[in-house]
Amino acid sequence: MGIFSTIKNAVFGDDKDDAPTPSPTPSTGFGAAQDAKATTTVDVEQKLDAMGSADSLNWRTSIVDLLKLIGVDPSYENRKELATELGRADYSGSAEDNVWLHRQTMQELAKNGGRVPAEFLD
Repeated sequence: MGIFSTIKNAVFGDDKDDAPTPSPTPSTGFGAAQDAKATTTVDVEQKLDAMGSADSLNWRTSIVDLLKLIGVDPSYENRKELATELGRADYSGSAEDNVWLHRQTMQELAKNGGRVPAEFLD
């Protein structure tokens, strides 16, 4: 499991925590249950704000604070691994890289069913 999967699970909940998929019936089949799950959105901002130390961390702009908030080691190595997962092999840990990494992380959460504030999507 990669760093982004860890982030996604921390925000959305582990896949194993989801309710079991109902057995197929002639009227619904498996596809209907999966389609319903895929359309569920998670309010990322609300979930993160509700976490224990959200008020003392600047998770809205800092990738390091975002990782700390969800209990992921914010080390350079982990941030570099996350950057590689999100398509950037030349991550150096600079301020610009960290801004990019935070924005990409939020955009990926949005692509995976999260509702994030518009400021993270431009």
